[in-house]
Amino acid sequence: MKIDRIELFHVAMPLIYPWRTAYGEDAACHSVLCRLSSGSYCGWGESAPFAAPCYSPEWAGGVFAVARDWLAPRLLGRDIASGADLQSLLAIYKGNPFAKAVLDTAWWHLESRIQGRPLHQLLGATRDQVPVGADFGVMDDVGDLLVAIAGAVERGFPRIKLKYRPGWDETMLAAVRREFPTPTFHIDCNSGFRLVDLPMFQRLDQYRLAMIEQPLAHDDLYEHACLQKSIATPVCLDESVSHPRHAEQALALSACRIVNVKPGRVGGLTNAVAIHDLCQQAAIPCWVGGMLESATGAGICTALAMLDNFTYPADIFPSSRFYHEDLAERPLELVSLRDGTPAVAAFADIPEPDPVRLARLCVEQCTIG
Repeated sequence: MKIDRIELFHVAMPLIYPWRTAYGEDAACHSVLCRLSSGSYCGWGESAPFAAPCYSPEWAGGVFAVARDWLAPRLLGRDIASGADLQSLLAIYKGNPFAKAVLDTAWWHLESRIQGRPLHQLLGATRDQVPVGADFGVMDDVGDLLVAIAGAVERGFPRIKLKYRPGWDETMLAAVRREFPTPTFHIDCNSGFRLVDLPMFQRLDQYRLAMIEQPLAHDDLYEHACLQKSIATPVCLDESVSHPRHAEQALALSACRIVNVKPGRVGGLTNAVAIHDLCQQAAIPCWVGGMLESATGAGICTALAMLDNFTYPADIFPSSRFYHEDLAERPLELVSLRDGTPAVAAFADIPEPDPVRLARLCVEQCTIG
């Protein structure tokens, strides 16, 4: 396809409840969306790195600027036949996976519209539903968390993820396990600890967690390998894997036993599928994470989650979980599998942003071409 026009939108979507993690707190999700056009067709992509460079070195304002000034002009007027072609064109620019992802995901959606095939089928998926889990950030007190977990257990979520950081750590987890001895839990540290905390991580083995997600530094592989050798609980890598090459290195080092894959964090769907395939060959399971995207971005994550080696319930949330009104014209809603497990279903077509809401929530926008 020949890329005729690229429109970029930096938006700030207010959250119902502040999202608190080891790296800080967000009252709104800052995201960058792209509308990519070829002839009479257009596709949408989304990348949500947050407002500040705390989850990763990127942030929404920077992603918008890099995509506007460097990445989008590189693609304009080009005939791009595949996601690999797009990644090759952008490879001249170092890093910046969230910025590359906004264009890569838009290319895949555009290609699915040109071919007239749902995105999940274009990616190679053989299913159209996938189970999802419940997630809870740092709350005002443990009592609030226990009430929220009780609701998730009652609704039948197959696993529950808890944000975990200094001050909201082992005491919180012990209270959760006392109240809920049997459900599947895992914790997400968002790189909030270091290897000097090894004794604490060894104590966590007693809580029978499904995994400890990104316990150490956001750019580390070696110390994660040391940690994994020293504890029984599986280590999951998130921030440390921002490119297929990092996945190769992590697998070679035995730095983890499971990998979280987010299209934004790894540079788009092209790289996300490559990481999925590498892990599948190594018999390492994966799961799809979310970044509080609108239903546009969540629909893209949903399509990816249909691939076979995404075996752990995904971090994909219904629009009502975080937003009074989703940016997209069609919200993402939960469905149920035959056993009643909450799940998401692949969209026949990815929801587009509502034009009125997009204009209202837009921080900055531009058109290239």
